[in-house]
Amino acid sequence: MDSEDYSKFLVSSKYIDTTHTNIMECAANLAIGTNNVGEIIDNCFRYVRDQIKHSLDFKLNPVTVVASDVLRHGTGYCYAKSHLLAALLRANQIPTGLCYQRLSIDGKAAPFCLHGLNAVYLNPGGWLRLDPRGNKKGVNAQFNPPYEAIAFPIAVDGEEDIPFIYVEPLNLVTERLEGCETYDQVADSLPNLGTLDFPNADAFINISKGIV
Repeated sequence: MDSEDYSKFLVSSKYIDTTHTNIMECAANLAIGTNNVGEIIDNCFRYVRDQIKHSLDFKLNPVTVVASDVLRHGTGYCYAKSHLLAALLRANQIPTGLCYQRLSIDGKAAPFCLHGLNAVYLNPGGWLRLDPRGNKKGVNAQFNPPYEAIAFPIAVDGEEDIPFIYVEPLNLVTERLEGCETYDQVADSLPNLGTLDFPNADAFINISKGIV
């Protein structure tokens, strides 16, 4: 992948509003004292993972979707938290995309829902997924290159890693979040896609496991 391709993963947009004043200030603060890309990634990752509360875990409103709103309110579903992490890393000129998994809601069987996480480009190393959804009992996501340590490894029949790294959030995700007023409304209507029914516009195929 050349530098022109990387530039797609540095853009500011409606949902990943990298150039918002508060995003830029937070991103700069998380990079104070270091020029090491790995340390900056880890700082931003830990901030979103640990300081931004998962809306369902903590039963918090409002429902957020735009990165700067996630930062302002300090809460978001996994999708929204991935938008914030992408914005903070892009503000630090680190190429970052969005990834999704199709997971069992109860961890045992159907029904399924989408789960949102990120992929960051490491040089050397390539793309690595990382998951800022927030740790809890049974969930221990870390930034530990070159090894992947995401929240939810695929473990149940019907679960899948969606094989793309997206520049922008899926419309299905943003429309669902914007259509709900409370965290419990989101919980009752989590976005989902049928198996192998994955949009691939403006995305790069993930052709391997671990580093993508």
